[in-house]
Amino acid sequence: MTTPATVLITGASSGIGATYAERFARRGHDLVLVARDKARLETLAERLRKDAGVAVEVLQADLTNSADLTAVETRLRVDSRIGILINNAGLAQSGSTVQQSTKAIERLIALNITAVTRLAAAVAPRFAQSGTGSIVNLDSVVGFAPEFGMTIYGATKAYVLFLSQGLNLELSPKGVYVQAVLPAATRTEIWERAGIDLNTLSEVMDVEELVDAALVGFDRRELVTIPPLHAAGRWDALDQARQGLLSDIRQAHAAERYQAQA
Repeated sequence: MTTPATVLITGASSGIGATYAERFARRGHDLVLVARDKARLETLAERLRKDAGVAVEVLQADLTNSADLTAVETRLRVDSRIGILINNAGLAQSGSTVQQSTKAIERLIALNITAVTRLAAAVAPRFAQSGTGSIVNLDSVVGFAPEFGMTIYGATKAYVLFLSQGLNLELSPKGVYVQAVLPAATRTEIWERAGIDLNTLSEVMDVEELVDAALVGFDRRELVTIPPLHAAGRWDALDQARQGLLSDIRQAHAAERYQAQA
């Protein structure tokens, strides 16, 4: 019987990351839990060791810190037991773009873009060489909804969707599975940290329901999983329209509407 792959989960101390840890522990996977709050990680790890009988390692890291990020990258490159990466750590945005400080913008991009990219890129060559492995990137529906007003956050999530789709095209022929998971508002601490009152939002999904739905998509090997989207055909139509747009882009000449009239 094949031993289940070890799962490395970022942002694992609470919310979506902690719930992923619980679910994979129940499935018999050993875990490497990554987050800044070591005490909360240790508490979760001890509970999962006791309840699920799996090995759980705690790796304290602030992924906006260069040395910490490098340490997690190294672990992903060299530890052949790790066969699943859950790229979950992220920050939300409170307020409009003009209300953001330079420091806040840098931190948002460092965690939501740089860390996600570097960790996926760190593990991808090993997965491709072995012909197996999974990368799950936690995204957001805000990534295709500038109307929601979280411009920089949404832009980072649009990037994560593109990254996931591009990685899938590169890696799926080599046996590697890449999934983008796009929640809408989910009941986690990310909102409180951003100074947003969850009670002001009309509909919020419980984190357990979100992760369980994402895992249904994971088991089905979906490339894009959008748990709050009830009409699945909407996404299919959007993606087909995008591919149709590509087929109508011809590079040799500007479109007629942009050409000067004689």
